[in-house]
Amino acid sequence: MVTADEIAKLCYERFNELPRRGKPEPGREWTSLAAVVKITRCGKSDKVTKEVVSLGTGTKCIGQTAMSPKGDVLNDSHAEVIARRGCVRYLTQELYRAVSGRGSSVFCQTMHQGKWRLQPGISFLFFTSHTPCGDASIIPTNWRQLQVCTSVTSMKTDHRTVGVGLKRKCEAHIPHQDSKRPSKEENDPEETKPDDIQESKQPLSLPLSSSASDGEPSQSPSTKTHLETHALTSAELILKNSAPSNVSPICCARLNLQVYDIHRTGAKSVPGGLADPLEPGMGYHSTGLLRLKPGRGESTLSLSCSDKMARWGVLGFQGALLFHYLQEALYFSTVVIGKCPFSHEAMQRALITRCSHISDLPAGFSVPQPVFLHSELEFPFSRHQTELQHKEGQGCITPCGAGSVVKSVIQAVSWCKVPEQQLDVTASGFKQGVTKKALGTVKARSALCKLELFHSFLSLVSSTDVSALPHSLRRTDLHTYLDYKEASEAYQQAWQLLRNQAFPLWPRSDRDLLLFR
Repeated sequence: MVTADEIAKLCYERFNELPRRGKPEPGREWTSLAAVVKITRCGKSDKVTKEVVSLGTGTKCIGQTAMSPKGDVLNDSHAEVIARRGCVRYLTQELYRAVSGRGSSVFCQTMHQGKWRLQPGISFLFFTSHTPCGDASIIPTNWRQLQVCTSVTSMKTDHRTVGVGLKRKCEAHIPHQDSKRPSKEENDPEETKPDDIQESKQPLSLPLSSSASDGEPSQSPSTKTHLETHALTSAELILKNSAPSNVSPICCARLNLQVYDIHRTGAKSVPGGLADPLEPGMGYHSTGLLRLKPGRGESTLSLSCSDKMARWGVLGFQGALLFHYLQEALYFSTVVIGKCPFSHEAMQRALITRCSHISDLPAGFSVPQPVFLHSELEFPFSRHQTELQHKEGQGCITPCGAGSVVKSVIQAVSWCKVPEQQLDVTASGFKQGVTKKALGTVKARSALCKLELFHSFLSLVSSTDVSALPHSLRRTDLHTYLDYKEASEAYQQAWQLLRNQAFPLWPRSDRDLLLFR
């Protein structure tokens, strides 16, 4: 049995044990935290062990002009991406131990030549201190009220009692809304512009129809119809996707739930996609759209964390390279969110429902349903906690690195359980502290950049006996990073189905940025 608070506490403690370098200044700087936790269940008992194998912090990403064709720059420094890349380092090391006969605590061999799978009882859990930026963060600002209604409606009462008692109890928990105070963007607040922050001056009562209890929007075989289903802005859709599933339309009508605004994401819809209506209150965003993370003055090519996590939910979090060695893709069994604005239904919509209709996936791929858990423990370095701890004379509250004396930097910290260089602190895509003279050399490269991860993979391949190599790696025409990615044929087939059936507007990678070796 794993609880959300246990996982949050474990991850916060692991963060506290790290050296001071790269961490936020208490009371002045804030950041987000994400981690991958290995869960080991003993088959002969109920004992469960939990271990953080990768951890990351960060809130920004570089602009498109700063991207490198050599793959030597870390493009996306959001905590979720940092944690996942650190996990890839960890998995690569575990596969190296497996193929070299040193014994892996994660993988066991299969009947298929060169293929490995997770050992029985092993699973991985994903933790993030804040709701992922993008679609998952588009939820009503009175999410706490909706949570209260969930616990109340679980009581066994008749219809008349629900109509009176619930309304009274929930109204007591309606937070005071000051129409003159702008709503705070919760996921990428450092990127949010003043004109992006609006709040409707009058509370918006949610219209309810008979379809409000039908669950998620229905899927259609047509990609166009599927996209149109999710690209809606009505208050009814927001309620359907954000109110607890056990709050019935009748109950909501009796409660007369009012949503004053929605939490907003700084991520903008991808080029060619539907634009956000930007209407006051709940009409500000459309849901279900692919979104690009905002840059500091320059646009980026990095998809939102909601979109990337949705992709991991189909293709696995191991990536195309490591899939050469795996019989099945690796999926997170559980996703835990720290204390912050949260909606189970919004997480379901953003991470699962958008891809749940995909069909004909090749062997080894699926769209599994993870468990979503919400912790009551808040990250000590969240923006909210930083504001509470802020003291006069500390200066402005900023994201970690943005208040640098020299210049604003895109700062991130990575830790993962590997034998060498466990800690990796970066600034604007390079190792922290490197000089301009060192840029372009191995000394400046983060262990998480594409080039370093590729070199680690090549070391794994060279350490594998030729007779134990997967068939896909026995070709003689594999030279560049792109060659090895495309040689993972089942992965590429699954990726093409994901793109065609769910995300046709997902920006295609510039092949010139993938030709490094």
